Amino acid sequence: MTKPNPLLAGLAGRCPNCGEGFLFEGFLKVAPSCEACGADFSKADSGDGPAVFIILIAGFLVAFAAVFTEFTIHPPIWVHLIIWLPLTLVISLGLMRPLKGVMLASQFLNKAAEARHDD
Repeated sequence: MTKPNPLLAGLAGRCPNCGEGFLFEGFLKVAPSCEACGADFSKADSGDGPAVFIILIAGFLVAFAAVFTEFTIHPPIWVHLIIWLPLTLVISLGLMRPLKGVMLASQFLNKAAEARHDD
């Protein structure tokens, strides 16, 4: 049996070790361990990494589209609010889980030890 690509498994919300079990218990809550292989996720922490990437990606897409729309169509401000605010929310929520999975999988791939206490 070949091991899955940890980054693709994390993108799909699967265990980066086996690719079978779930990485998340809820929308963003990391499972304590993999139900299939028993990999321990209790020390996994993605920090602010996913939020930074989401701000950069969603901000670029929405800002570019809003500026392009303003210069080409010249809609009133309420049209901008109705289009771009919900789109920003949808893009941000849509990217949060996959990017958090990739960040956790990259920690697994690089054997990061966040809670190591070497005194």
